[in-house]
Amino acid sequence: MSNNEIGLQFSGVSHSYGAVQVLNDVTLSVPVGSITCLLGPSGCGKTTFLRLSAGLENLQRGEIFFDGEKVADANSSIAPEIRGVGLMFQDYMLFPHLSVLENVRFGLGGLSVGEQVKKAKLALEQVGMAEFRSYFPHMLSGGEQQRVALARAIVPRPKILLLDEPFSGLDQHLRKSLRSDTLHLLQELGTTTLMVTHDPEEALLMGDRIAIMRTGNVLQEGTGADLYSRPTNAFCATFLGETLEYRAYAQSASVDTPFGPVEVKKGLIGSEVRVLVRPEAITFGSENSGLGVNSMFVSGTLTELKEVGPSRNVTLELHGSGFKIRLLSSWRGFPEVGCEVGMVIDTSMMFVFPAVEG
Repeated sequence: MSNNEIGLQFSGVSHSYGAVQVLNDVTLSVPVGSITCLLGPSGCGKTTFLRLSAGLENLQRGEIFFDGEKVADANSSIAPEIRGVGLMFQDYMLFPHLSVLENVRFGLGGLSVGEQVKKAKLALEQVGMAEFRSYFPHMLSGGEQQRVALARAIVPRPKILLLDEPFSGLDQHLRKSLRSDTLHLLQELGTTTLMVTHDPEEALLMGDRIAIMRTGNVLQEGTGADLYSRPTNAFCATFLGETLEYRAYAQSASVDTPFGPVEVKKGLIGSEVRVLVRPEAITFGSENSGLGVNSMFVSGTLTELKEVGPSRNVTLELHGSGFKIRLLSSWRGFPEVGCEVGMVIDTSMMFVFPAVEG
């Protein structure tokens, strides 16, 4: 990726609060006009990333660039108000004494009042809140406050848009609706966006690219499809999606599992490993015939079956090992409890990692 294709770049960024290291020599590039999601558990350094980008923290080590221009290093920093950043906080941070329109035009101080009002009204129209412009924040629902905060962040047409857990305080139904609306708006605007989230589903939906973080490090970065189908470590595999897990000791280049023999990389021979299987790798009701190169057949006894809306929560005990697998399946062909079920496993969705990772 050339420099003119990078909207936001972190190079060798480290940061600490006292003795606590929150970012460890992180390098990350956000392509121009794209949405990159920082995904990880609480306390992994995601929000510090945003604060450093916005200029709300002094950079201790490394460099940050906007559209190829350095905005911060350990010795100098461009002031937050002239970086061209739009920032949406997790709790929205609307001014309670200002109306919706006044909240949105707050960051447009360099323009005439007429221009401020014109731009603020347009931003409110874009988020579907034009009719609420005379309301005050306490009169709005959580979803409506989210839309106003987004309008305030986009109204100055920033170079970089920073979103900190923008949907975390909303109920599930509203969150899904607003995620979809926000995604369409961001794609329409084409603003380079860095979004923090702890929700894998949200990252997969919103992000053109995802960077998975843990304890101040970016463990893996790429498209959602790449990360989901080709994780480089067990943490990324399990954090981004559901897995079935089996532990075994690898004595050779192949380890025996309840699903069949699985290849092991040379460096893992002579150690305990975690074999992870995506639930969607399993096709139920299949016969032990016509198997492809990347497939294995296994059968088991159905021991539990419970309807969960359109899906079924099932438990099967695999033959030959007694190993139990529990998963949610939309397949409607399950027999009665106690009957045998055949399964084909797509081995391209099986991963082997060390039992203990650094």
